[in-house]
Amino acid sequence: MNRSRGNNRTSYTAHRRTGPARGSRGAYVYGSAARQIEITRELEEPRRQPRPQVRKNREKARHMSAGYVFFLGAALLAAGLILVNYIQMQAQLTNLTKSVASMESELNSARIANDEEYNRIINSINLEEVKRIAIGELGMTYAEEGQIITYSSKKNDYMRKTAGGSR
Repeated sequence: MNRSRGNNRTSYTAHRRTGPARGSRGAYVYGSAARQIEITRELEEPRRQPRPQVRKNREKARHMSAGYVFFLGAALLAAGLILVNYIQMQAQLTNLTKSVASMESELNSARIANDEEYNRIINSINLEEVKRIAIGELGMTYAEEGQIITYSSKKNDYMRKTAGGSR
């Protein structure tokens, strides 16, 4: 049993003695002395023979039958194939992920280029020049009050005007 008193860190260890020296100095040894191991006594004791059933079980455990070896080989082969397949699938997934990332990068570059070209075209159009050409050279005029026809449609996408009038 280890005890410490306060801060002086003194430890008292009690060891129960075994063997022939038990009665000579008392039942307990106090302090940090290690007990002496009696090696000669352990070597001199004869070993007990195991029971016949235990001996048979140990002999069986030492030898493996052909069926068990075949089973272990098949299990090892199956585990190896599964692991190789798993590694191949992981590599394929990594390649596909890289491919998707490069395609996304290409798509973003194409979108940026498309937006820049659209803005360049929109900014290059001069609406005053278009109006001057439409009125002056092509003879177009603004619509008058009677020329405007209003249509109503249940569908919002497009509308057709028939030759017979308005709908």
